[in-house]
Amino acid sequence: MRILIIALSALLLAASSTLAAPAAPAAKSDTEITYYGHSAFKIVTPAGKVLLIDPWITNPNNPNGEKDLEALNKVDLILLTHGHGDHVGNMVQISKRTGAKLVTTPELMKAAVLNSFYPVDNTANTLTGAFGGEISLLDGEVTVRFVPAVHGGSMEIAEGSIAPRSLVYAGWPSGFYITVKNGPRIYHTGDTDLFGDMTLIGDVDVMLVCIGGKFTMGPQRAAQAVRLVKPKMVIPMHYNTWEIMAGTPEQFKSALNTLGIKSMKQLNPSEVFRWK
Repeated sequence: MRILIIALSALLLAASSTLAAPAAPAAKSDTEITYYGHSAFKIVTPAGKVLLIDPWITNPNNPNGEKDLEALNKVDLILLTHGHGDHVGNMVQISKRTGAKLVTTPELMKAAVLNSFYPVDNTANTLTGAFGGEISLLDGEVTVRFVPAVHGGSMEIAEGSIAPRSLVYAGWPSGFYITVKNGPRIYHTGDTDLFGDMTLIGDVDVMLVCIGGKFTMGPQRAAQAVRLVKPKMVIPMHYNTWEIMAGTPEQFKSALNTLGIKSMKQLNPSEVFRWK
């Protein structure tokens, strides 16, 4: 009997130890940032949510554009900085196929439905905001703050609309400050010039910055923008799509080096960067 009691006690102690043992921590997932050329990026959060920013996937800089576009079968949100065609890109086609919701300013959202035929069922007031405002999306997986940009905000009326083909008002252009749960804080500048209030953006892990010149700031002013924002990493965009956008990553890197900044990472179209 004594032996039986001792054996039962040992079993109970072992079971208790097993129940009390802390669960092993879940493996930490990375945030994936894919560059498609021009200003187009895909962000995949640690929880697997998919965001596209300015999704001109088939831009001239992307030799894999058609394949990349075809591979986008799961997209949760499309973030649009402004209404110019080189940023609207393939958003309507992607939204129709995936059900992706549009995140942008109220004026641009209405313009996108009326003039670019964005699926109205994939829009909502809860997905809009104005400068300084923040919206929580995807059950708190991402937070998006709307940041001003110094640029134009018109939209071209698409073929087949009731109005003559021309430019229409589509609100003010913007950038985005995106906070990813268990991931980085990302600042996509949109198309912009350098402006002093960039110092107030906040803590930035990854800055996606236009450098091409002509329609946006070029390499020298973009380097000054990085100096103001102080990101941990900066990725250049919006360059070399056309010859008139002559700013290059090499010039940008040189300008950064002059300022003592060594945080640039150049991505090629279709290349994926993982933030750990």
